[in-house]
Amino acid sequence: MIDPWSSTSLDYEKLVQQFGIKPFRDLLGDIENPSLLMRRGIIFGHRDFGHIVKALREKKPFAVVTGMMPSGKMHIGHKMIVDQLIWYQNKKAEIYIPIADMESYSARGVEFSESRKLALEEYITNYIALGLNFKSKNVHTYLQSENRDVNDLAYKLALKVNWNEMKAIYGFSGPTNIAHLYAPLIQVADILHPQLEAYGGPKPVVVPVGPDQDPHIRLTRDIAERFKTQFHFLSPSSTYHRFITGLTGGKMSSSKPKTAIFLSDSPDVAEKKIKTAKTGGRESLDEQKKLGGMPEDCVVYEMLLYHLVDDDHELAEIRNQCRSGQIMCGECKAQTALKVRELFETLSQKREKARSKALKVLED
Repeated sequence: MIDPWSSTSLDYEKLVQQFGIKPFRDLLGDIENPSLLMRRGIIFGHRDFGHIVKALREKKPFAVVTGMMPSGKMHIGHKMIVDQLIWYQNKKAEIYIPIADMESYSARGVEFSESRKLALEEYITNYIALGLNFKSKNVHTYLQSENRDVNDLAYKLALKVNWNEMKAIYGFSGPTNIAHLYAPLIQVADILHPQLEAYGGPKPVVVPVGPDQDPHIRLTRDIAERFKTQFHFLSPSSTYHRFITGLTGGKMSSSKPKTAIFLSDSPDVAEKKIKTAKTGGRESLDEQKKLGGMPEDCVVYEMLLYHLVDDDHELAEIRNQCRSGQIMCGECKAQTALKVRELFETLSQKREKARSKALKVLED
């Protein structure tokens, strides 16, 4: 069972086998100009993404839904979601970004006023700084608590969901508060409401998520089928991306500052943090020269893979030099630290310019 609120480590291969997630690599040849995350296998799985491929090929309308739960600071791993949204925005998708203040309140105890503040000053500020255009007519941002269509739909959908099903999917047990129990239904409505007649009617919808969020996807797809006659919903598609490893190994987490590079970190701090990161080096210099490094176990290489090197040939050269022992961890770390500094110098400047824009997003 996957807990979307506290999963710490996941077996990606087991997820594919156990829950019927399909390998994304099988679709790559059908996608025009696939994104970096797609090409490099960071997006590793999908459910029914073929519907989105078809919409892209035929230039038909489709939507993307991805929420933000404002309960802490954004770290560099969260950049993956923004990168995906920018790719979809360039493909003319309708983009829906629910701010999950209701989920944040029920699951984390964050007050609604604090969720709004965090969403604007932290999340949306970073989204703009990273390149998402909120002024575009195809971007729709809202607070869950203030969207009447979403709340009305969630209430209607709840008619065909019972306690046993929620317990089987999420493992709810003991003193579960009812607000937390209801929060997934709000997420289901977030995902399905772009198909209501008021929003253009049924259309393919894709939800890019980490694999820990798959319980929400499965519930949504089941409910969409139950209401097919009434609302004519198409079952939503989904893609699944790997989590970036934390600086100390394991999952990067906002609640564990030593594991994360936060998007609000100064260039100096970000550079220092990457210099402390776990590498895939051998136990001794001689051994590494002889056997080579292990980029597949290296946080520094992973940072290059996910965020810092756009050119696939350049990345392959770095990987080959590591594996052949031509480059040592210290040198690679120093080069990566410079790239991190450059990224965060640019990001810091853009964040300053984005602040005032972010505060107006919910006013439009």
